[in-house]
Amino acid sequence: MSSRCQVTGAAPSFGKSISHSHRRTSRRFDPNIQRKRFYVPSLGRTVRLRVSARGLRTIDRRGIEAVVAETRARGEKI
Repeated sequence: MSSRCQVTGAAPSFGKSISHSHRRTSRRFDPNIQRKRFYVPSLGRTVRLRVSARGLRTIDRRGIEAVVAETRARGEKI
């Protein structure tokens, strides 16, 4: 399963870890992905989404109906 948010599109980013001796090694910054179930009244069922913490705030602000409609318009299967 990819660690990509279905709402915001947040994906892992890459950078460097810097040790005390200042050696740089590659590392990966993963988004805070949660698997959540939401009830969508227009569909009459629950949907499961992989959302980041920011994606949850977006759903709270805009509503699950608008977010699901936008996600389906992108062609993503829900």
